[in-house]
Amino acid sequence: MTDMIDRADVLILGGGLVGLTLGLALDAHGISSIVIDPARREDVLRPGFDGRASAVASASGRMLEAIGVAPRLAGLGCPIASIRVSDGLAPGVLDFEPDPGSGPLGIMYENRALRQALHAAADDAPSLDLRLETRAIEVVRGEAGVTARLSDGRTVAAPLLIGAEGRRSPSREAAGIAVARWSYDHQAIIAAIGHEHPHGGIAHEIFYPAGPFALLPLPDDEAGHRSALVWTVKAADGPAMLRLGDRAFLAEASRRMGAMLGHLRVAGPRSSYPLGFHHAARITADRLALVGDAAHGIHPIAGQGLNLGFRDVAALTEVLVDGARLGLDLGDRQLMARYERWRALDTLAVAGATDGLARLFGVPGRTASAIRRTGLGIVQRTPALKRRFMAEARGEAGQLPSLLQGLPI
Repeated sequence: MTDMIDRADVLILGGGLVGLTLGLALDAHGISSIVIDPARREDVLRPGFDGRASAVASASGRMLEAIGVAPRLAGLGCPIASIRVSDGLAPGVLDFEPDPGSGPLGIMYENRALRQALHAAADDAPSLDLRLETRAIEVVRGEAGVTARLSDGRTVAAPLLIGAEGRRSPSREAAGIAVARWSYDHQAIIAAIGHEHPHGGIAHEIFYPAGPFALLPLPDDEAGHRSALVWTVKAADGPAMLRLGDRAFLAEASRRMGAMLGHLRVAGPRSSYPLGFHHAARITADRLALVGDAAHGIHPIAGQGLNLGFRDVAALTEVLVDGARLGLDLGDRQLMARYERWRALDTLAVAGATDGLARLFGVPGRTASAIRRTGLGIVQRTPALKRRFMAEARGEAGQLPSLLQGLPI
């Protein structure tokens, strides 16, 4: 007896924020997908706040609006009204403030809100088949298409495989795609803190030799004002930071932000992850495309990791929709080459910029600090430079796919 084969236009391995968004973007344009992810639904949709939050740039927000996800996020995010950059707490601050009427630079969401919105949209998407608690046991990419044998005994097939499994992508490894990678020997401490004074929608990026200390605005909760904290520390100090009692942790955080937000309280659990850089030499192979962290992983210094993945989604969706309209096989090498060309320069530029910033601001000493403050002052006084940086923060630089412009494909 042969296994029943379930077929779709694409097979997506990985149902995280990027993989599921891709499935929804394709569904909005009539392209079917089967999304495979080993996570349990109750774990993914756990109601408690785990302290993790993400900045969704304004261009990414337009895509979520275009594919019908944004209404499910209404009222759950906090607009980023401006970004304030400083070298420690010394004078010389660089402010990024959008022009009046141009909207916020982005919106901060708890990751659980993003997950819940995406899963609710997936439940209603007619062409998206989400299969949780399932793994691909064996994947074969052949001349005629892709087949995968799943852990539940079923077999699925599609013309194209999309690897969205994250930094340790099995799809990338199986394709033999080389990866440039290195560790920063740092950890990011992730937490949410409550504070006495309102944040005013301001995101703070305070640079110290050990790494950046980022405060990102969140909506108020029943206890008061809140911000997300992404605190980079030396890898050797990470475990000790997690073991600190709440009182000691808040005292250390207060030292690094000064008194700008007043008295602090704990508003979510602490967690950490090691910081590293990786960049795939290619993001396509025969009948394979990589998106998100499977293709690239960057330092969180500018909060662009998720948005870089969303840019992959918008570009790949446009390539596949155009190909489907022309009647092409969705695994066609010309389509894969177009996606590769579209994303190669942008991902390399963003990765290089974040890596350079992390190294520049990590140089210790008064001379280095004085040079950095001089540089911040030059950008602050140069409108053209500020506009360029704000375009990057909004995700509006380069050749934008239609979805990032809020336009139909």
